[in-house]
Amino acid sequence: MLRHYKEEERAARMSVKTIAVIGAGTMGRGIAYAAAYGGYGTVLEDISRAMLEKGVAWITSALNEGVARGKVEAAARDKAVALISTSSKVEDAIRDADLIIEAVPEEMEMKLELFTIFDKFAKPGAIFASNTSSLSITEMSDVTVHRERCVGLHFFNPVPKMKLIELVRTSFTSDETVAACKEVGQRMGKEIVVIKESPGFITSRVNAMIGNEAFAMLEAGIASAEDIDKALKLGLNHPMGPFELVDLVGLDVRLNILDYLHATLGEKYKPNALLRKYVREGRLGRKVGRGVYEYGPKKVAET
Repeated sequence: MLRHYKEEERAARMSVKTIAVIGAGTMGRGIAYAAAYGGYGTVLEDISRAMLEKGVAWITSALNEGVARGKVEAAARDKAVALISTSSKVEDAIRDADLIIEAVPEEMEMKLELFTIFDKFAKPGAIFASNTSSLSITEMSDVTVHRERCVGLHFFNPVPKMKLIELVRTSFTSDETVAACKEVGQRMGKEIVVIKESPGFITSRVNAMIGNEAFAMLEAGIASAEDIDKALKLGLNHPMGPFELVDLVGLDVRLNILDYLHATLGEKYKPNALLRKYVREGRLGRKVGRGVYEYGPKKVAET
């Protein structure tokens, strides 16, 4: 009880009212949905006006779908839509934000550049968060003055439906920052697990191993992609098979994660050759219409 009270007290001292989401791609727009639905003033930023328009249209459509399915009240939808604004410039988007969440591609140089901008243009006391699924929050915090306000907030795709946030704290992250971010996650309707920073956190580290082994079995001809997926869904009660999941996430994203884990954790994370071959051939998953599976007349790609 006392611990719970202290966390609430810390969150109150570092209160979040406005959230800026940097990047209007799949994850960014999903996070903006969750933020606005949680009652936060939300700024969605992207340098591409077309991406911003697509992102806002997707959020509106997802909220309307929630209303149609009886999962979202019409009044809550209208309030969420009213709380969203857009910007095409990072400096403008973050200026008044209490919490800034970057959701750009998994490239450390890009994230370091953004954290440098956050440190220069954000208001005093703002929290800097990365939605990275595996990269080092400590390394990102190195370019900032206030490392205690840097944290990882790893959301999952699709954000409106997935309940988990991995909250990643470094050795510098303050208890106040953790408490404030837990409060944000709870208002978004999410469950939060707090992790001491480690390559791949929990989910990416485990999923990378499962997915890599699945590719090894496919490469060896042990079973078809469909049967491997079916076995894990029906035998281990996974909601998606490893190939269905990698096609959703993106084979290039999975390969980047494995390359990073291989470099930081050793040989057991060395990416399977078939995965690398598929990425080299442009078979990146659902986003391009072809990955392990084909999303057209032919259902399964040949190995």
